[in-house]
Formats: sequence, C-alpha cells, structure tokens
Amino acid sequence: MLFINTRPIDRAQPLTECLRQSGFDVVDLPLLELTPRPYNNILQQLYLQLLSTQIIVVVSPTAVQVGMQYLQQSGLSLLQIQHIQWIAVGKKTAQRLSDYGVESHVPMVETSEGMLNLPLFNTLKDLKKIAFWRGEGGRQFMMQQCQDRHIDVLNFVLYDRACPPETHQRFLDFVARVDQFEPPYWSCISSEASWNNWLVLTRDHQEIVSACHYLVLGERLYQLLRHDKNATQACLNSTKILNLEPETILQTIVQLQRKL
Repeated sequence: MLFINTRPIDRAQPLTECLRQSGFDVVDLPLLELTPRPYNNILQQLYLQLLSTQIIVVVSPTAVQVGMQYLQQSGLSLLQIQHIQWIAVGKKTAQRLSDYGVESHVPMVETSEGMLNLPLFNTLKDLKKIAFWRGEGGRQFMMQQCQDRHIDVLNFVLYDRACPPETHQRFLDFVARVDQFEPPYWSCISSEASWNNWLVLTRDHQEIVSACHYLVLGERLYQLLRHDKNATQACLNSTKILNLEPETILQTIVQLQRKL
C-alpha cells in the first residue's frame, strides 16, 4: 500500500510515522512550502488596528509563529489585545496558540466553512472587525463571506506558499519506481493550492493522477475535485475527510479498503 504524503515538510512526520507503523509505504512529496514575509509598514498598521478588532482567525501553526513574532515587533502585547476572541483552524494551530497562553475556538471541520459555522459568529455582539493571520492566497472564501456580512477584514499576509523546488526532483524519482507499487495510491489534499500544485506536477503523468484515491479536507475542496473530474472526464476518486489527524486518515483508508 502506497501513501503519497503531500503535507509540508514540518508537518508531515506524524502522518508518515503513523502510516508506516501500519504497513504503508510512504513517499514524502510536499506540495507547499511556507516562507515568512518580511515585516513592513503595512503589517505595522494592521497590528495597530488589532486594538479595535474582535476576532483573529489563525489558519496554521506557521501563522501562529510568524504572527506572534511580528506582534512583538509591532510594539503590542497580548495583554493589550486580551479582549480578542481567537479562532484556530484546527487542533495543531490551537496547540501552538496555547503555547502563548491563548485559548481559541476550534471548528469540528478544519475548513473555512467549519470556522464560519462556529457559534461565536452568531453570539458575538457588534462584530465589526476581524483579522486573518494567513499565507498568501489562503482563506479567500472565508474572508469574502465576512465581507459579505459587512465585517471589516484585516488581511495579515504573513507568509508565502509555494511548491518546494526540490519536490519536482522527488516526483521524478517517484515516477522512476512507481511500477513497484500496486494501485490505488492514497494521498491527502488539504487545500486548493496543494491541488493546483499537484496538477502542475503531474501534468505529463495522468496515469498517476488517475491511480490515486484522494482524501480531501472539507466539502468545498471535495466539490472542486468533483468539478475537475467532470470538466476533464478524468478518473478522479476522492473521499471527504473532516480533519488532518493521522488516525483519521488511517481509519478512512482502512474503511475504504474494505469496500474495494
């Protein structure tokens, strides 16, 4: 059984270890690399506006790390913004916030839709301003939904997201030995950016795209893959998952294998 681990290098190890202990061959093929952007005057002005902000949405452990570093650089302290409610996209992000003594709301489904469904959005009175600590290109849907509700959005772009340069060579090495593995190959897709990078990477190897069964995080991404399947008439097998916990991914694969 082959699993293609597309998670960023700094987040891939727990999943890789979990699956290898269960008898999987695992190929690490990270589709996103997160690189902090330099602190600048635009970020300085955004940080100062946190004094009148009700919610901060933090979309990844990297966003916590960079966001807190730049908060200190801005001259603000957590004490000055203790009025703010924090939302973490998932448990790993919430844990990184707790390292700074910050409690956060965590959705059942680790997606933009999951965060928007938190009771906080309906119970917090006079919600007028919300901040997003995020990477370039991420959480566009959620920010648009907030703007549609006439909430002022502070857009903290803290890092860039790109396919790591070494992934192309890793993929070529994988292609050279892919015949050693029997389909289906399993993989997890956690964002639209990851999916787009995968399509670029595999442009000349559609047989690999079709041989994979994709575990897709959340309904919107699942529908995106279904749209691409219908638009291209490609063989894309996908299953929706609600979080990225290694045990969730393993149990989903085991259940699907029983049906094959």
